[in-house]
Amino acid sequence: MAEPSTHENAPDVRVERDGSLAIVTIDRPKALNALSPDVLSALLGAVEALAAEGSAVRGVLLTGAGGRAFVAGADIRSMAGRTPEQGEEASRLGHRVAAAIEGLSAPVIACVDGFALGGGLELALACDFIYATDASSFGQPEVHLGLIPGFGGTVRLPRAVGLARAKELIYTGRRIDAAEAVAIGLVVRSFPDRESLFAGARATLAEVGANAAPAVALAKRVLVDSAGRRTESATELEIAGFGDAFRTNDMREGVAAFIEKRDPVFTGV
Repeated sequence: MAEPSTHENAPDVRVERDGSLAIVTIDRPKALNALSPDVLSALLGAVEALAAEGSAVRGVLLTGAGGRAFVAGADIRSMAGRTPEQGEEASRLGHRVAAAIEGLSAPVIACVDGFALGGGLELALACDFIYATDASSFGQPEVHLGLIPGFGGTVRLPRAVGLARAKELIYTGRRIDAAEAVAIGLVVRSFPDRESLFAGARATLAEVGANAAPAVALAKRVLVDSAGRRTESATELEIAGFGDAFRTNDMREGVAAFIEKRDPVFTGV
């Protein structure tokens, strides 16, 4: 059973812990979990607090409360009357949250149940991958408001689905259902309902957690940092990460266990 975290987060963002698993919930169901500046700040604080725990956190589930939306987008009312400079400031805060999620050493699964639109899709894209219920839908509808994605959509969506498809989704602002999202590679797996969604996500993180934590963290670091780089630059990051793996006790244990034909006993160091 997950228990509330001791982290001092705003009520709109809840963090629960179940051992080494953290469940982060955006809890504004009446507003479809819209990302106001206060919510983004609270979410940033929650993620930074988890990062400070280091290897004590082996996996994170990010979700929205209420069953209608993961996050239906940024808080549109909070945008009214903003100056261009204030618009840039809001965008930077969204990017800080996304970067903090990518910077976590533990894998983060976006558990989408309902709408993941605009900033909601961008938040999900900052996670390592997306699981969703069959009732979910996705889109970057900012052009309908005279805007463009501001929390990383123009950067991360092409990486997920390819440049041409990302252009189509962003230029049209159309929504896609879970089946299409799976077909184009935006969503890794879909589930019939919320219960099976979380069961599947937990099972995946349990499988990941059986591996060497330093190796998972190194793989995430290289995957995140090499995205979008030229091949020559990206391969140097992999070479450095591969070398860093040799500095860990878990690498020595994993190789020894293979040679000795036994199961490894990883310690996370």
